[in-house]
Amino acid sequence: MSLSPTRTAVRLAAALLALAPTAALAHTGAGATTGFFHGFEHPITGLDHVLAMVAVGIFAWQLGGRARWLVPATFVVVMALGGALGIAGVAVPFVELGIGLSVVALGAAVAFDVKAPVAAAMAVVGLFAIFHGHAHGAEMPEDAAGYAYGLGFMVGTALLHLAGLGVGFAIGWAAEARGRFAVQAVGGAICLAGIAIVTGVL
Repeated sequence: MSLSPTRTAVRLAAALLALAPTAALAHTGAGATTGFFHGFEHPITGLDHVLAMVAVGIFAWQLGGRARWLVPATFVVVMALGGALGIAGVAVPFVELGIGLSVVALGAAVAFDVKAPVAAAMAVVGLFAIFHGHAHGAEMPEDAAGYAYGLGFMVGTALLHLAGLGVGFAIGWAAEARGRFAVQAVGGAICLAGIAIVTGVL
């Protein structure tokens, strides 16, 4: 069933308001607790989400400088917008394929040590973030509070990004000469896992 532009706008606005931090001040209780828990566990229990989030962190570490916080932050913010689309019931085509391809592309970027401009890296991860966020939002339990669920998957995603940054730093500190190769090997493994996800092997 197609939605009219007016109904779509209303539902999207409602979803954005549900995710707004100010809403958290006005609502407490079981729905909020349940929503946060479900939102938090959603990105950390899906292999495709975990691989993509960690790859974003490693990719940001490889780029260095401002990219180390701008790239992950872009993903989290745009992912929240994608989540609002999912909660509002706004259709986004090829969500599962987009998620799988994000694992392939981000893993390849790490494996080949792609030195993209910060703006380009932000644009790429932002595009993939829409798919991940939409999947999170569309799968929100009916009894969950929207703002708490959104906050939960944002926190879970941010922690996975930090894990990816940590992997990059740890390998780099352990062996400066071999560290880069080790990071690229991790990227290659993520890319291959992404291919397996897209093709249905995983």
